[in-house]
Amino acid sequence: MYTLINQFIDYMGLERGTSPHTCRAYRKDLELFADFLAEKKLPTDVATIDHLTIRLYLGHLYQGKRVKRASVIRKLATLRTFFRYLKREGIVEKNPAKMVATPKGGKELPHALTVDEAFRLLAVPDGATPLGSRDHAILELLYSSGLRVGELTALNLHNLDLGGGMVRVMGKGGKERIVPIGSKATEALGAYLERRVELMEQGRSAPQYLFLNNRGGRLTPRSVARMIKKYLPLGGIVKETSPHTFRHSFATHLLDAGADLRGIQELLGHTSLSTTQRYTHVSSAKLMEVYDRTHPRARKGQKDA
Repeated sequence: MYTLINQFIDYMGLERGTSPHTCRAYRKDLELFADFLAEKKLPTDVATIDHLTIRLYLGHLYQGKRVKRASVIRKLATLRTFFRYLKREGIVEKNPAKMVATPKGGKELPHALTVDEAFRLLAVPDGATPLGSRDHAILELLYSSGLRVGELTALNLHNLDLGGGMVRVMGKGGKERIVPIGSKATEALGAYLERRVELMEQGRSAPQYLFLNNRGGRLTPRSVARMIKKYLPLGGIVKETSPHTFRHSFATHLLDAGADLRGIQELLGHTSLSTTQRYTHVSSAKLMEVYDRTHPRARKGQKDA
């Protein structure tokens, strides 16, 4: 089975142009399924795998809350894509994963910072140092553009147009988009670029990379996540916050301010509008919270006049 997984990953990456990040996720999901079959001493011949085996696997994932519901849904989608490929290649006669109902996606909503929390966090890095200047530019760019952290760390100098207030991004599936950036992010990036040469002097030369680590190499998504975690207590932020939280905050704050959903979809690089529509639920939840707190006929214990 592992040989077929390798063939599938090669097909997705080379022929379908699937991003390396997505290919890694596919491989991890499929190898986890193969490991489950081996652990339970179930047949690993793909031709013998049926929908009952897949249901057993999903049940195994649910036991002890090993993974979140959204992860289970994604793993099932991976199996459907894998068996669809095997069917197309004539390796199996049918796709057993298609016969398994998709679990209902829970009620988890994208987690976002409040505007006040975002502003406090943006003010934490010390712009007087090269690394502080870099960190400030990263936080401002994340909040100003809604970029995925992988998109941000992949940026090169030529992707940035400070004069035009734009950044050219290579998104999922190799799709390129132009994203505007605000004046605060532009100022922070300009200040960082003046200090960037000091980071280049720390190690190997990397003239094309936009964001450098303290050794002069390209900054990684994991390093950005660690950096944000370091600043949370300094900004008085107690809620769990990641680079993706800035993306959610960007979309939520735009929607709350009256931005068009289609426009937000383009800025985020979502292929489907339904993905962007998650943020309407966030905004609606906020609206209901305000209503329940302020409307005289909504508050519990309010007596009729």
